[in-house]
Amino acid sequence: MEIQRAVEIFNSKDIYKVNLEGESVWIEHVDQQNGMATVQVGSRPTNTLTVDVDRLKEGE
Repeated sequence: MEIQRAVEIFNSKDIYKVNLEGESVWIEHVDQQNGMATVQVGSRPTNTLTVDVDRLKEGE
């Protein structure tokens, strides 16, 4: 995913399907300078990862 698209999804009021290696995630923060995103994996708020935005896929 492009960094700008990650920012758009994060700032949107709409819900978008985003996946990280086949698992559904919610984008919680986007670090534009470093190209990283903090995501919540699944439905557990404590299950978060910080990953390269390139690893995120939309709509899968």
